[in-house]
Amino acid sequence: MFASPPIQAVPTHQRCPTNGQTRWMVLAMALVSAVSVSAKTGTAIDSGTAMTAAATAQPSPSSKAQLSLEDIVRIILAHNPQLRATEMGMSVAQAGVTTAKAFPNPRLEAIQGRNVAQMPGLVTGPVRGWGVSQPLENPALRGARADAARAKERESGFEVIRVRNELIAQVRSIYYQCLQHQAHTQAASDAVQLLEQVRERVRLRVSTGEAPRYEIIKADAEIISARERLQTASLMVEHNQLELNRLAAGQLPHDWKLAGELDQTPEMQPVSQLVELVLKNNPALLVLQAEQDRALARLSEARSERLPGVELRYSQVRDAEWRQNQLSVGVQLPLLDTRQGPIAQASAELQRAQIRLEGHQAQLLQQVMLAWKSMEMARLRIEALSQGALREAEAALRVAQAAYRFGERGILDVLDAQRVLRSVRTDLIDARFQLQAARIALEELTGQHSLSNSL
Repeated sequence: MFASPPIQAVPTHQRCPTNGQTRWMVLAMALVSAVSVSAKTGTAIDSGTAMTAAATAQPSPSSKAQLSLEDIVRIILAHNPQLRATEMGMSVAQAGVTTAKAFPNPRLEAIQGRNVAQMPGLVTGPVRGWGVSQPLENPALRGARADAARAKERESGFEVIRVRNELIAQVRSIYYQCLQHQAHTQAASDAVQLLEQVRERVRLRVSTGEAPRYEIIKADAEIISARERLQTASLMVEHNQLELNRLAAGQLPHDWKLAGELDQTPEMQPVSQLVELVLKNNPALLVLQAEQDRALARLSEARSERLPGVELRYSQVRDAEWRQNQLSVGVQLPLLDTRQGPIAQASAELQRAQIRLEGHQAQLLQQVMLAWKSMEMARLRIEALSQGALREAEAALRVAQAAYRFGERGILDVLDAQRVLRSVRTDLIDARFQLQAARIALEELTGQHSLSNSL
């Protein structure tokens, strides 16, 4: 049988803890656990804070690149396909001048045969020979052809200037259209904010029973209409930016915005000075003048073709007994074809070029007058709207808002005053754009975009 272990006596201080001791032990363990959790939580918070700081320290997305009018024009002139193709046409015309001035090539002949004797005493043997000929053109014909080629070269150069001038005018017009729509966007945004403030006041009055229900409905309808105008103006800005990027063959930055102001007041020049500049520098007029010079040179060329050129020929023939040398001169006689058809055709082309030149001159003078009148009307309209109508509309709106707050007027009066102010601002923005459009038209007519680097 197994003996049971002896029972030892436990000292009093080593016995099971009492209730008080147990409570203190539990509190100590809870405190240790809380400290551990707090440490872990603090570590996690510090880690999260570090991550947040790191995320904050990362570079923010780049803001939109601002492009001025000069920047846009420079990019478009460097990449526009139509302008580059027109410049290649000038290279073709330069090659045409080289072709017109070239001399005709000489002609070399080789003769190989056999001499067969038909009578006694003659020697049978091979026959060999060679010949060279050189056409000599009529100097008047060659000079007229070279003059026509040089006139075509000048016409191609003026055509490049014309395309460049029209392209810059188109870019400037779209640029100011974009500024116009940006101004409409800002005005619509201000109107939306103002209507939202009015709507909040109306909502409070309707909720307290001071105003009828239809006032909040009217305010909501006005806000919806204002937001629609804001969205439309924003879309028009994007449309103008896409149009500019199309002219630049997609070479503008991906995310960009215009830098500039619409309220610039250009200086008006006298009409007589504008007419003088148009007759002197208009690229389309210069193209027609070069076309007239080319038609005149073609007429001279057609008349010179009646006088024939000369062909010099030298040949040598050798056989077994003798050698024959020949020097000959050939002339084509103008008996059957007297070049009446080409002369009549060139004369008609010259008359047509003269008619087009005179008609375009008269048309340009009328366009100058119309653009100058449009610029003057836009300037007067801006002065009337900015100095009188705009201030009165703003004052009327302030009076209507104050009267509405004191209950003397209804919401319809406030909305009508806001509508009048919005209409005046829209008219002022449109008048400023019309002023810029008239200035661009005058600059295009006078050729200022093509004959100078200043924009």
